[in-house]
Amino acid sequence: MKSEKEIRNCFPILTRLVNGKPLVYFDNAATTQKPEMVIDALANYYREQNANIHRGVHFLSQISTDDYEGVRKQIARFIHARTEREIVFTRGTTESINLVASSFGRQEIQEGDEIVLTTLEHHSNIVPWQINAHGAIIRTIPVTPNGELDMHKAASIINRKTRMVAIAHISNALGTILPVREIIDLAHKNGALVLVDGAQAIAHTRVDVQELDADFYCFSGHKMYAPMGIGALYGKEELLERLPPYQGGGEMIDRVSFENTTYNDIPFKFEAGTPNVGDTLALGKAISFIEAVSYEKIAAIEEELLHYATERLSAFDGVKIIGLAANKAGVISFVVDNIHPYDIGMILDKTGVAARTGHHCAQPLMDFYQLPGTVRISFAMYNTKEEVDIFIDSLKMAIDMLT
Repeated sequence: MKSEKEIRNCFPILTRLVNGKPLVYFDNAATTQKPEMVIDALANYYREQNANIHRGVHFLSQISTDDYEGVRKQIARFIHARTEREIVFTRGTTESINLVASSFGRQEIQEGDEIVLTTLEHHSNIVPWQINAHGAIIRTIPVTPNGELDMHKAASIINRKTRMVAIAHISNALGTILPVREIIDLAHKNGALVLVDGAQAIAHTRVDVQELDADFYCFSGHKMYAPMGIGALYGKEELLERLPPYQGGGEMIDRVSFENTTYNDIPFKFEAGTPNVGDTLALGKAISFIEAVSYEKIAAIEEELLHYATERLSAFDGVKIIGLAANKAGVISFVVDNIHPYDIGMILDKTGVAARTGHHCAQPLMDFYQLPGTVRISFAMYNTKEEVDIFIDSLKMAIDMLT
C-alpha cells in the first residue's frame, strides 16, 4: 500500500505552478490527473508497438492484440463481470449510454412504454434517452432538498410500464451516492432493466456488477486516472447478444455482401472501426494503479478530505453547501450569497486553485434548486488537507474582494 506522499509523487502535473502558485487541483469530478505509469504506457505503445489489431499476422499486431484483449479481461476481473465477452470498449460513459439507448430503444422501446431517470442525472444520461424514446414517456425520480433520491416516490414511479431505469451511481454535481442496489431490485421486480452511469463511482469505490445485478454499467477512463477517449460498457451477456449493433463498419462484421451482412460475436459486434489501442493499454495501467493503492486507502483519504473541507466551509457566513446527503462521495457544491459562482472560480484560479463552476451538465438539478450553478470542488487520492487550507484562504480572499 502506497503512502499518501508516494501516491502524490506519482502524478507529475501536481508539481507545476499556475499563476505563480502551486497547483491545487480540485476538479477531479471533471477529469482526474494521470500517474507516470499511465503516461508511460501510452507513450510506450506508440514508441514500441503501434499496430492495428485483430486482423494482422505480423509481430506488432499480435502483441498489440494480446495486450488489448488482456485489458478487456482485466476490466472483467476489476468489476467482477462473468466473462470478458460482457465488456465493450467505448470512448467513455457518454458513448456507452448512447450505445444502449440507441440499440435498446430501436429494438425494445415502444410507444406508451416508460423510461425512468432521476433529477440527479448528468445530461449524458438524459439526452440519449430523449433521442431514442420512440414514443416512450420519460419519468423522473425526484430528489429531496438535501440531495437524496425520494425512494418513496421511486416505488410508485417504477412500475410495470417501465422498460428501462437509467441512474447515476454517484451524482457528479452533489456527490450523492444513490441506493443503486435498491433501485435495481425495484426495477427487476417490475420487469425493467437498469443502466448505471458509473463515471463518478469507478475511481472511488469498488464496483461488483454481479453483486449489484446491474444489467448495464458504464464508466470513463479519464475519471479514473486513465486517458480521455476510452471507457467501457458492461452488459449482461444475454442482453448484448439480443441487442442490434450500434454502428456499422470494420471489425463488427462476420461476412459482408451487397445483399446481406452478418455480424461478429459479442463484444466485437459493438466495436466498429479501428480501436483506441494505446489509450486502452493505458487504462489497464490505471486500473493496476488503483488496485495497488487499494479502494480502502482511497476511501480513507477522500472521506477525511470531504469531512475536513465541509467543516471549514460551514464556518463561512453566507456560504451554503448544496447537497447534504447522508451517503456522499468527495464532492462539495456550494454557493455564496450575492456572488456569481463564475466570479468565485476566476479568483480561485488566480491563486492556483482549480475548481469547477456552472451547472455541471446537470441543469434539471440546478433548476430544482433554483440556481444558475454552483462552485464545485471534488477530491482524488492525491489531494491533501493542506490544499484544502489553501482553497479556504483563497475563497476568503475572493469573498472579501467581491463583497
